Amino acid sequence: MRINLDSDACQGHNRCYMLAPELFDTDDEGYAILRVEGDIPTELEEKAMLAVDNCPEFAIEVSD
Repeated sequence: MRINLDSDACQGHNRCYMLAPELFDTDDEGYAILRVEGDIPTELEEKAMLAVDNCPEFAIEVSD
């Protein structure tokens, strides 16, 4: 599973960072940035899905 972030769609709500700080960080302006490149570790897949489900801008998606 891989996670994709549409940085242009991100509005800086930081829900992803609050739910999955192992996968997301924030830049100096409060917008999300990915901390993981490539495949997500299996133990973090549930947190990735939480981030997807809680992004109000639909800026996060996962793929296989």
